Amino acid sequence: MVSFDHRDPGTPEAEWEAAGLRDRATPWTLDDDVRHVVVLAAHPDDETLGAGGLLARAAGTGVPTAVVVASDGEGSHPTSGTSTAREIALARRLELVEATGIVAPGATLHLLGLPDGGLREHRAALAQHVDAVLDALDGPVLVAAPWRGDGHRDHRVLGEVAAAAVALRVDARLVEYPVWAWHWADPHGDDLPWDRLLALRLGVEEADLKRRALAAHRTQVEPLSDRPGDEPVLHAGMLEHFARDVELFVADDAPDVTPGPAASLPQEFFDRFYARRADPWGFETRWYEERKRDLTLAVLPRARFGRGLEVGCSTGVLTARLAERCDSLLGVDITDAPLAAARARLGERVRLEKHATPADWPEGRFDLVVLSEVGYYWDAHDLARGVDRAVASLADDGVLVACHWRHPVREYPTTGDAVHRALRAHDRLALLARHVEEDFLLDVLVPAPAVSVARAEGLL
Repeated sequence: MVSFDHRDPGTPEAEWEAAGLRDRATPWTLDDDVRHVVVLAAHPDDETLGAGGLLARAAGTGVPTAVVVASDGEGSHPTSGTSTAREIALARRLELVEATGIVAPGATLHLLGLPDGGLREHRAALAQHVDAVLDALDGPVLVAAPWRGDGHRDHRVLGEVAAAAVALRVDARLVEYPVWAWHWADPHGDDLPWDRLLALRLGVEEADLKRRALAAHRTQVEPLSDRPGDEPVLHAGMLEHFARDVELFVADDAPDVTPGPAASLPQEFFDRFYARRADPWGFETRWYEERKRDLTLAVLPRARFGRGLEVGCSTGVLTARLAERCDSLLGVDITDAPLAAARARLGERVRLEKHATPADWPEGRFDLVVLSEVGYYWDAHDLARGVDRAVASLADDGVLVACHWRHPVREYPTTGDAVHRALRAHDRLALLARHVEEDFLLDVLVPAPAVSVARAEGLL
């Protein structure tokens, strides 16, 4: 971790200019398809220092914005003899509201109130809050967070939490903003990842809005009093870095945060996997799997279905239970070994076929489509195609059931949470039922509108 003192003069802005900062960064702007911008800040004023211009750009183009501030910044003046930490926290909250109202009127504010300087010790709560904010948003989301290399522990922790959250989502992108790096870094060295630096050119009005918003953080840019310990945290030299007509971000370093490979897993992966063991996931031995099957069967909204399709049937353990609820059932998998085991288990009760979904999707329409522990094997492109094909194969009153492990697996190109977000985002589907645990998600989706089981049976 870099060590610095905010009271030191620091690197002059003129040195950054002389080093050709603007020319070395890649020009960048807010993509047209972004539907939400979320700025994460460790302390009030970080959002303005690092991303005030981005917030102004988003607000000016009609993109909804949210600002998540982890702490109240109560530790900014630890030796003040005139203001308590509680008073500083309240003042900084009010300043945040004022500043955000300048650059992004209407932005949603999330004030988490975690301890200033203690985000590392509250990482789990921080991650839970960030996940909740992102889970509530549909469509492409741009997340701006403090740069993990900024040299401030709270900034690093929040940046790490942001990177982990974005890595689990196929519809989110991360950029990171330096704050203190402009103070301590060497413009002529390799302190900054120059090859990943992005430059957002600010318009005159956007730059002015950022300047006014920064001035609203009075506890940071002005002295609390003329007594020792009440000096401004951001001295004039530091503020020069944020008077630029450009905001600089670090592009997400995908290899560090992506939980798995970029491409869908090929048949060869599963050939090797099944060659090592007959029941690689413990379908036949683990209570976890048995219980999950029971829940999957229990959540079905009808006692019986006509035609059923199970994508990724594996060795047929769940398939056997589904067959009891369907007049006819088709189970498909990508490779031969599990299909052979399924045939031995099921006999003639179920039709089993080899299909490399989603490209090779079974023909026909089905009253029940089950996607159980399969969607995270698909990359973003195949996931979108798989969701579309699953929906297209549903009968008009069909039911789609999805169940997926939530924890990231390095070999998988995406996660169960991302699969379920993609399903819930489809404009033809409505959520009928949902079961959420730390380990897995279980969703029941139907063509809109969703009708509850009680209503369908005339109880309401």
